[in-house]
Amino acid sequence: MSDFINTSLRSAVYGGAMTTNSELFGTANARLTEIVEGVEDWTASSPCTGWTVRDVLDHLIDTERDFLGQHELDAGPRPDTAQEPADGWRTHSSRVQAILDTPELAETQFDGFFGPTTVGATLARFYGFDLVVHRWDIARGAGVDSRFTDSELDLIEQSLEGFGEHLYMEGICRPALPAPADASRETRLLARMGRDAQWRPSVNA
Repeated sequence: MSDFINTSLRSAVYGGAMTTNSELFGTANARLTEIVEGVEDWTASSPCTGWTVRDVLDHLIDTERDFLGQHELDAGPRPDTAQEPADGWRTHSSRVQAILDTPELAETQFDGFFGPTTVGATLARFYGFDLVVHRWDIARGAGVDSRFTDSELDLIEQSLEGFGEHLYMEGICRPALPAPADASRETRLLARMGRDAQWRPSVNA
């Protein structure tokens, strides 16, 4: 994982082009926000066992806020997601984006769990991975079909390889599920993360 994070200290190859950490996060956030703004029932079950769709969004906000707080970066007051989750997400993600757009903050270096890295690289790649994968969870819970792009599949695959044995630690992914031999790349990666590509709220809730 250290190699995976370290290669992203300033920029990364994403979708065939050199992309900054700010752009990486911004792209993932834009696609997630599009899904978030269309959710009608925030109390619906999600593919994350025991979590509602709102719980998944709260997880994204709280884990990013915890990370920023550890590095004494001000993310502002915790936005309210009880009444207007989409508004809360827009407020939170705009604050994170502002940090990524500020070089002296984004390039702050620290020794992470997997080795030396920066605040920007961690937000873009580690937490960016969360944005991409949990977008699928939120979309599924909301009854919306959201597919991963080829670039996102590359990111997920690289991330899973980087996690190694840590992938199935508590709080990351459930144990892998079997996938059909002829399964698509997306279905195989979802299964590797303990997710059933056929999950539907009306069936699995």
